Amino acid sequence: MRKMEDFFMIRDLHHQGLNISQISQKTGLHRNTVRKQITAQTSPVMRKIGQPASILDPFKDYIQQRINEYPLCATRILREIRDQGFTGQYTIVKDYIRQIRPQEGTLAVLRYETKPGVQAQVDWGECYHIDEDGRIRKVYCFSIVLGYSRMRYVEFTFSTDVYTFIQCHIHAFKYFGGYTKEILYDNMKQIIIERAIKPKDHT
Repeated sequence: MRKMEDFFMIRDLHHQGLNISQISQKTGLHRNTVRKQITAQTSPVMRKIGQPASILDPFKDYIQQRINEYPLCATRILREIRDQGFTGQYTIVKDYIRQIRPQEGTLAVLRYETKPGVQAQVDWGECYHIDEDGRIRKVYCFSIVLGYSRMRYVEFTFSTDVYTFIQCHIHAFKYFGGYTKEILYDNMKQIIIERAIKPKDHT
């Protein structure tokens, strides 16, 4: 707050015709400080004392971009930014998305449908936490939906390792009575061996 007061005081004295030396003598501020405030293009940014930067700050631009592209849920966003190094919890992501999500109605999207047996899509994300004998454990939700009928299989797990991932597929195939020719995965670390700049170039 003091910096803001000094800024306006220096600018006011300068507009009255005082030079840098006179302003420095009148205010008790160093000449370099006076010169910096006079030549500044904008006023100092006010920031609450003791207010730390949010752990989410480095990821906010990415989250905003993803929300603008498609109305993704907080769980999905959390999984994506954790792949990028985010170490925070679900709540802070959920609260931020609630602030930035557009309030207007979302435009209808024409759903791309495939023929029977051609394609399915898999999603896997963190859902919530449970207390198991005094131990807090994360619960994950594996979901696979058929592109044509929209029939869905859901399974909850305590792990996201490759073994569990494969087992979930086997259970889903038994439930469906078969499997599709193609299965789409959205940037999952269990699937991607090497990351590329463009998602379509992942291997």
